[in-house]
Amino acid sequence: MLRGERVQLRPLANTDRERIIEIRSTEEVSQRWRGDDLDEEFTEDLADEELHQFAIETTDGQVIGMIQFSEEEDPDYRHASIDIFIDPAAHRRGFAADSIATLANFLFDHRGHHRLVIDPAADNEAAIACYSMVGFKPVGVMRSYERSADGSWSDGLLMDMLHADRQSERQPTTGPRHGANANEEGARY
Repeated sequence: MLRGERVQLRPLANTDRERIIEIRSTEEVSQRWRGDDLDEEFTEDLADEELHQFAIETTDGQVIGMIQFSEEEDPDYRHASIDIFIDPAAHRRGFAADSIATLANFLFDHRGHHRLVIDPAADNEAAIACYSMVGFKPVGVMRSYERSADGSWSDGLLMDMLHADRQSERQPTTGPRHGANANEEGARY
């Protein structure tokens, strides 16, 4: 269990299936996290040993989203990547920023990463603002990066955060790094 200021992250379990599928089925989330058979995807992702998924819970235990990371283990390129989604009913309350900061701290402090990446859609201003508040910086636009629901290709924005940057900013090792009220509406979480 990883604890932030507003959330706690615990390993995703099969008992979370209904709630996670419910959140992924909302219009705002499904727009960014598409999928054909969410039940099958849940099963496959849960079984994937290279994908580390956490249920995002409020401090009173309500599941409001999911955050995950994967790791590149090649020592010459070692880093972790993060993805997240939050129930639209819980947007604009700092839950995403706290979740990302909490996981980032864990990845830096306990998994030994020096660099983290996240890749929102280039037009997802809310997600980009949220990730920036936590400390991610734009690296560059990846053109025609992701297929959209209509079959066209859309650009993605590669963002990263370095452990050295976090250390130089003298940020706390738990909780959100730049305030709890990140702009989260419509972000790919």
